[in-house]
Amino acid sequence: MRDYDEILTEVYQGLKASGQDGVRLDEDTELVGDLGLDSVQVMEMLLEVEDRFGISIPINILADVVTIRDLAVQIRRLTGD
Repeated sequence: MRDYDEILTEVYQGLKASGQDGVRLDEDTELVGDLGLDSVQVMEMLLEVEDRFGISIPINILADVVTIRDLAVQIRRLTGD
């Protein structure tokens, strides 16, 4: 069972692997505002998250995912951990 901190660590690793070097990542980092991800990059990141965690992210929750914290909370909720 993954706890929140493990999920957060995996999210950080995924973002670093996708070329977000030099950007300080923390729970309050905004995916679009701070990381400068465009819509295609956001969708690619979400597909990677779905594969990594074995989940399907419903489109209707995307409006609530602004920060890394928001993403980690939703992943935890969707994985049932």
